[in-house]
Amino acid sequence: DYEIFYPWKEQECPVTAKGFVQPYADSPMDEENVGEHVYLHILNNAKKYVYINTPYLIVDDSMLSALRLAAKSGVDIRIITPHRWDKWWVHMTTRSYYRELIKSGVKIYEYTNGFIHSKTFVSDDRTATVGTTNLDFRSLYLHYECGALLYEAKAVMEVKEDFLQTLEICQQVTEKDCKTNIVVHLLQDILRLFAPLM
Repeated sequence: DYEIFYPWKEQECPVTAKGFVQPYADSPMDEENVGEHVYLHILNNAKKYVYINTPYLIVDDSMLSALRLAAKSGVDIRIITPHRWDKWWVHMTTRSYYRELIKSGVKIYEYTNGFIHSKTFVSDDRTATVGTTNLDFRSLYLHYECGALLYEAKAVMEVKEDFLQTLEICQQVTEKDCKTNIVVHLLQDILRLFAPLM
């Protein structure tokens, strides 16, 4: 009987955990922007809330539309970005998106206790993702990023709790805070032309 030489025998494995964890990654072998698809899926399927941590917020029209539409649909969209930056031009470009998002009902907060570098989405106490994908062009379309999509797993609530704890040491950005002088506004417009390179 040759089956005794098989290194592995099929056997039933008891499952004690609840929920699912699906790793994902961008690949040079295909044209799929997997990280972007995961983020859009969470935004488009949210019913109550989506909480987002991102060090950069430099997005294209599809992501911008998804964020604005979700907020206009009554979904509580909150985004935490850093108040202290690592690159001034990236931070200024990030801030150029604030006003239109805030006008649509998105709540934006800046982390004041240093530079925040986490990339997380959590939604409706059911879904979350943690990974390397920033909300910027390079991360979404150029780099090969990876992450884990969590569904009804215990860690979803841990991601939410981490977000809420971080929120306590953030300051909310208002529409009034977004008003700039004409020189800054012009510089932001110029920088947005180069957003796909950031």
